[in-house]
Amino acid sequence: MSILVLNAGSSSLRFALFDKNLKELTQGHVDGIGQKNGPCRTHEEAIDFALKAIQKNAATEIIQVAHRVVHGGEKYRVPTLLTRGVLRALEKISPLAPLHNPINILAIRAAQKRLPKAKHYAIFDTAFHATLPEEAFLYGLPYSYYSKQNIRRYGFHGISHKYVSIEAARLLKNKRAKIITCHLGNGVSLAAVKNGISVDTTMGFTPLEGPIMGTRSGSIDPGILFHLLKKMPAEKLHQLLEKESGFKGLSGISSDVRNLWAKPKSAGTLRSFAVFSHQMAKLILGLCASLEARPDAIVFTAGVGENAYYLRAQIADHLKAFGVLLDPAANRKNALVISTAKSSIKVLVIPTNEALQMARELSN
Repeated sequence: MSILVLNAGSSSLRFALFDKNLKELTQGHVDGIGQKNGPCRTHEEAIDFALKAIQKNAATEIIQVAHRVVHGGEKYRVPTLLTRGVLRALEKISPLAPLHNPINILAIRAAQKRLPKAKHYAIFDTAFHATLPEEAFLYGLPYSYYSKQNIRRYGFHGISHKYVSIEAARLLKNKRAKIITCHLGNGVSLAAVKNGISVDTTMGFTPLEGPIMGTRSGSIDPGILFHLLKKMPAEKLHQLLEKESGFKGLSGISSDVRNLWAKPKSAGTLRSFAVFSHQMAKLILGLCASLEARPDAIVFTAGVGENAYYLRAQIADHLKAFGVLLDPAANRKNALVISTAKSSIKVLVIPTNEALQMARELSN
């Protein structure tokens, strides 16, 4: 008997299979779904591919399926059995995550059809941040916009933030540790975790808020939106903020940090890296206020966080005045601990494992 974990993205599907003791039996991913030279035309085909790969490498009965769902809104804060009613409710809140939830739902329906005897559960990216206090999740709008329309900070990447915060607390041998987790991938978010609970985070009502990201603008003055709406339709503005900004827009080269690092002296690379590291340092220091103390550790994770030593170094340079000191050699090697013994805050690099965390959620 086993647990299948499915993580459907806009053009990808990641999958992993775990036994009842949470030992990983097999894992894989399908990229380029729907693209001209991609291996699968649809997510349904990608799920068929995943199931064949699983049957080939681990012949076992799948009794539970954990589906990553990006947005759970106000209502869904724990692993939730995916009934018809729940799926209808998730469709209603899809406008809160239009690039993610519809794909998640499509993959859920396809998997339910192919694995009808298994119990299917949604694991929500927003759930870990459901513990945010009111002062951290409210915006400065009339309160009725929250009470009647649920406009608030939700936060995202919660599965990743939860996993690395647990691992960091274990490393620190302190379940009550105060930790700032930095999930740096194509999307970027930070979280303040206190006693294992998220008390603040940088993504908001949507994943657009926070520092600049691969193609997302991050937080900007709302007045800019009113200015630009006089020059372009709302759909084009949305495209600008989601797909044409961030590293891609600032650099004029690429949204991929690796491509920018290949041209380290170009004006675009220097400009975008400087803006990103400046914003990251400001957000890290801001989250210290939410922890009401200096953190015991700062954790970097996800593709960029785990590998881009040059960006970690730039961020740390902004934090030297606050006692953050990196060991250059350890940082370049992407070691587990990259801070020096004299650093006032431990700095860690912990590879995220969202699939394992999702399996854990169902086994608890």
